[in-house]
Amino acid sequence: MYPKFSDLLNDVLGTNINLPIQSYGFFVALAFVVAAIILYFELKRKEGLGLIPSQTRKILIGQAPQIKDFIFPLIVGFLTGFKLVDAIFNYNYFADHPSEFLFSSQGNIWGGLIFAAYFAYSTYRKKKKSQLTEPEWKEEVIHAYDLTGSLVFIAAVSGIIGAKIFHQLENMDEFLANPIESLLSFSGLTFYGGLIVAAITLILYARKNKIYWPHLADAVAPALMIAYAIGRIGCQVAGDGDWGIVNLDPKPEWLSFLPDWAWAYDYPHNVLNQGVLIEGCTGPNCYHLANPVFPTPIYETSVCLILFLFLWFIRKKINIPGQLFSLYLILNGIERFFIEKIRINETYHIFNSEITQAEIISVFLILTGILGLIFFKKQHTFKSLKIKSDEPENHH
Repeated sequence: MYPKFSDLLNDVLGTNINLPIQSYGFFVALAFVVAAIILYFELKRKEGLGLIPSQTRKILIGQAPQIKDFIFPLIVGFLTGFKLVDAIFNYNYFADHPSEFLFSSQGNIWGGLIFAAYFAYSTYRKKKKSQLTEPEWKEEVIHAYDLTGSLVFIAAVSGIIGAKIFHQLENMDEFLANPIESLLSFSGLTFYGGLIVAAITLILYARKNKIYWPHLADAVAPALMIAYAIGRIGCQVAGDGDWGIVNLDPKPEWLSFLPDWAWAYDYPHNVLNQGVLIEGCTGPNCYHLANPVFPTPIYETSVCLILFLFLWFIRKKINIPGQLFSLYLILNGIERFFIEKIRINETYHIFNSEITQAEIISVFLILTGILGLIFFKKQHTFKSLKIKSDEPENHH
């Protein structure tokens, strides 16, 4: 396992560098980048088909610099310098504890002030350069794909908040033991919590920008599937606890083509330091599991890559808005429901049965997806009949 990205580089290249990049965080960031690229091209394709209209807005250009123009640059500049300069002077601590450093009050005041001044000066020069004798209103066209950055940012922030909330509900003992550390830690993220909260937020954002949300949901569906697959690579590489139940069974003959670690793995040097101490190991991550387990992140990555390709190839064949996303909900729910059977998770006792939060939500997603297929089909049929009934009859 490679808790930090530099651990992977050092193992492959034989180097001894120390980078402040957690493996899980790297793959989560990569997942967002890939999802953004896919979403961008899908929104562009849908706008080209006339399914998502572009918007126009009037903006005032050529204004002289105003106080409100400097508030955000000053804040961003100060925080950047405050953390960056101190990170340089205390690099080893920053590299070994990046999240703790970023969310602490530790920093360099002079660095913050210098960067704040530079950001403010840059803003001033930019505003002066574009200043006109008489400010004028200009009409600006906003394409749907121009909103990709905002959509991904909103999804990322709301998704992380939702993922944290659902994780704390599932692990209340952990939260009560240390609330601040539990909330600020990048570990412990429940995907379905992020999906639900991000979906609600994006629907509201779509309505605000006059985008018919089923079209946006269909554009997002393949991006979500590939992002999930990439994110699970991070879980596997870092060993973040999203592994399966103990697996002491011999590898079946029909799976002989797989490496042994793809059947049962003990996650050495896992980021959680769970298990037993590795003999002779020194460093911050020197534990491996006492018994090998199913490496479920590998299975989820493999299945979700296949499901992404399936959604990608049929996306142009489904002409009813909302149905592609409904299908995504069904496929995602089925995949997660069955992987939970061999995956470690907190369970609830319902009707004398043990069931996980993910199993409950996955069943809900499957049912929602099925109802969505029916609802959007009926809605499309109704709209088609209404359009035909509104057409004037041709008299010959």
